[in-house]
Amino acid sequence: MSHRSTMPVRTALALALALPLAAAAHNHESKPSTAASAAASTGALISRDVLFGNPERSAGQISPDGRWLGFVAPRDGVLNVWVAPASAPDEARPITNDRLRGIRGFSFAYDGQHILFAQDVGGDENFQVFAADIETGTARELTPKGSRASVLELSRQHPGEVLLSVNDRDKAFFDPVRVVIADGTATRLIENDRFTGFVADEGFALRFAATQTADGGSEWFRRDGEGWASWATIAQEDALTTSPLGLDDAGTMLYMLDSRGRDTSALFAIDLASGERTLLKEDARADVDEQRLVDPATGRVQAVLVEYLRPEWHVLDPAVQADIEALRRHAGGDEFDIASRTLDDTQWIVSVYGSSRSAGFYRYDRATRTVTPWFDTRPALPDAQLQRMHTAEIKSRDGKTLPSFYTLPAGSDADGDGRPEAPVPMVLLVHGGPWARDFYGFNATHQWFANRGYATLSVNFRGSTGFGKAFINAGDLQWAKAMHDDLIDGVRWAEAQGIAASGRTAIMGGSYGGYAALVGLTFTPREFACGVSIVGPSNLITLLGTIPPYWGPIRRQFTTRVGDDTTEEGRALLKERSPLTRVDAIERPLLIGQGANDPRVVQAESDQIVQAMQARGIPVTYALFPDEGHGFVRPQNRLAFNAVAESFLGECLGGRVEPIGDDFEGSSLKVPAGVEGVPGVAEALGAAP
Repeated sequence: MSHRSTMPVRTALALALALPLAAAAHNHESKPSTAASAAASTGALISRDVLFGNPERSAGQISPDGRWLGFVAPRDGVLNVWVAPASAPDEARPITNDRLRGIRGFSFAYDGQHILFAQDVGGDENFQVFAADIETGTARELTPKGSRASVLELSRQHPGEVLLSVNDRDKAFFDPVRVVIADGTATRLIENDRFTGFVADEGFALRFAATQTADGGSEWFRRDGEGWASWATIAQEDALTTSPLGLDDAGTMLYMLDSRGRDTSALFAIDLASGERTLLKEDARADVDEQRLVDPATGRVQAVLVEYLRPEWHVLDPAVQADIEALRRHAGGDEFDIASRTLDDTQWIVSVYGSSRSAGFYRYDRATRTVTPWFDTRPALPDAQLQRMHTAEIKSRDGKTLPSFYTLPAGSDADGDGRPEAPVPMVLLVHGGPWARDFYGFNATHQWFANRGYATLSVNFRGSTGFGKAFINAGDLQWAKAMHDDLIDGVRWAEAQGIAASGRTAIMGGSYGGYAALVGLTFTPREFACGVSIVGPSNLITLLGTIPPYWGPIRRQFTTRVGDDTTEEGRALLKERSPLTRVDAIERPLLIGQGANDPRVVQAESDQIVQAMQARGIPVTYALFPDEGHGFVRPQNRLAFNAVAESFLGECLGGRVEPIGDDFEGSSLKVPAGVEGVPGVAEALGAAP
């Protein structure tokens, strides 16, 4: 698709504490409550494996020269990259051979001979970039072991090369390194000792670079000969909503998302010769998204995505107007993305998805505007049993609008008015980040819970991204305060609407969402029936003290938004907002999941709250995965954790539970505490090889 690769401050911070919450969810056949049983009485149990196991295929792409189709699919049970001639899509073959964690994404190089992918070890997030030869399947490591790397730029002007970002020289800073794909020959462009991100042009020249300012904002510099000249200063209030996106292929036009002097982030085109700024797209409700459609011949932006409650494509170039309209017609009421395009722009790969259907991939011929099915990601999913996601605008107690999404249990809404016939148990599913957001669309966890008899509510609380800078900044220094109040207000709304049964809501999430679950059980101990915390920090002081070295250059963003651990006042605030300090208040069941190799929320964050609970005789169940990091990537581990969680929630909320069965097989699951607290876990562990 289109999205020039850079890692400015806003993107790096958004990724910092985010968790792909495919890792979270849970099951076990126990005594259902009347409401849950009635709601889920129709339809068979959808297996966890169908929802959370490997997709049959995913990540479909076409090579720039149009010769190859590529996708990710299991090879001997592990996700790998497969390719097929575009003229013979049924002749697909694997060209990578990962045997453990799987490969989740890739890019075609412009040379028509290689694909590029990244992989870490055990979830340590020290991603290495590899190149695999399409014809032979021979893989070459392009980056040094022990470093962290990513792709900065691929260029059709230099099809046999790639510009990488690598921290092999200094763990805190990333150097731009130009690499010949075929043999790995590397040229370091600069030894970076201050910049947090770069923008490069098609010729791999570094054109812009960013540093973080003392107030948590950023300063952008423009290349000036052999040096750098200050170009723009971004205040802290705009730091997460303002940054350059990339250049056109001629290197004369810079595209920039900018919230300065406004609330939501708008897209501007800046003529670098004259400095003239042209407003291309703005929306008063939501930020213009980084996802965009770019002309493969010129690098000019042709369409952008804006997502408030649902995604909307906005055409900037009339040349693609008819194509976008044709894809809208094909999608019907569902959503679509353009995954990739050929350089001659005759062929597109398109994904279509909905809230009650997983993604399907299609080939789109621009000459005839015809759409040809290619594959479904999860064809075993019984679409007839999937439930529609609803949108809602929930008012917080201080008048903010919280864009939210909820899904009802199967069979609970006979008249289709978006409300169950009787209130049902609910799971409040809290996103990670917190500088991230929840989206409309297919959500495996929502569907899982709907099938088990629960409503699921996802609230974009203040501090979430995508809804303007005022909404993000309203979360500053509000961890466990107004951010948590928004979640409680979401529960109150669901109860008032007749969705959630009073006192029958569980709170669950990963990363920041895991922290929110711990806050829910410690700061508001009688609000939730139980909690599930996945890789959630328990002590904000130790969290900031153990951040990875490559977050050092953007650390001021954390201290201004979470709390300053370098001052006495700041440390007092961080301690007061830490669930660890309120362990004595816990009254309700708690399940904790953790990856031992997590570089963001280290294992000690879970260990210390588990130990504190044990010292006080407070029950807790602790699921630990020695070969995982910030979330559970291996499908065997996802299934194992979700089996534990489902059984846990079945006891807590009374919904339907799929027996654990053999879902621990092949998993690294350890249960250092509370194995007896979740039905079926001890027995399944004893049976697992």
